Amino acid sequence: MTDASPVAPASQPTLEAPLFYRQPQPLSALVHADWRLKDGDVAFAADTPFAPIVVAELSAAARSYPVVFSAGEVAQPLAVLGLERRNLFVADGQWREDAYVPAYVRRYPFGFIATVNPSGFALAIDAASERVAQSGGEGASLFENGEPSALTRDAMAFCNAFQAEANATLAFTAALREHDLLIDRRADATLPDGRKLGLDGFKVIDTERFSNLDDAVVLDWHRKGWLALVHYHLASLERFGALLTLQGEVAAKLATKSKKA
Repeated sequence: MTDASPVAPASQPTLEAPLFYRQPQPLSALVHADWRLKDGDVAFAADTPFAPIVVAELSAAARSYPVVFSAGEVAQPLAVLGLERRNLFVADGQWREDAYVPAYVRRYPFGFIATVNPSGFALAIDAASERVAQSGGEGASLFENGEPSALTRDAMAFCNAFQAEANATLAFTAALREHDLLIDRRADATLPDGRKLGLDGFKVIDTERFSNLDDAVVLDWHRKGWLALVHYHLASLERFGALLTLQGEVAAKLATKSKKA
């Protein structure tokens, strides 16, 4: 590794809520009666170097990506998708077939939005999504005869399940903070072309502090399934090496394409 070229601006995996959503609107049979959802791809996720994940998918995500925690009070688990402001797992609008696709990505353009109704949430859709058609006959209907279509009902079920897991995730990360297990980390690397990359503003679990937890806490976490989550996270950090290799491969392809242009 050399130190020949300037350092690229460090990427920070901090959350700018809500990621991807530009014009979320709570769905209404009156307002969105004629709206439809067209087939689409995941090009919307091409420029994000991270994606939020929930505890139910941590095991699957850890096989494909490093999993870290955002800085700040929430400590949101994040799958690291790149070392620059680019998702290395999306090309030509398609996610790599050998990599896990986070649920946060799969639910888009649907999601929940905070409301004053008893549940506190309502199903929403991003009106700015390229998949959303506000008129015409292309795509699947959001409503049929004034009632949610099968598509919308499936989206509601998916978002309900995601919200439940998001709540479970908050309980897990609150426990990590309570026991002061999260510490700041930074990842630095140099690509084969000499460019330096840096990823900062994230946290990981400190293994020494984790190993010193009281026996009663360890037993409680075992019963809750949290010990396994900690081990998945720690094992996932080994994926930074594979991520660096992929970063170099993508950079080489882009350089070759640029020369041919």
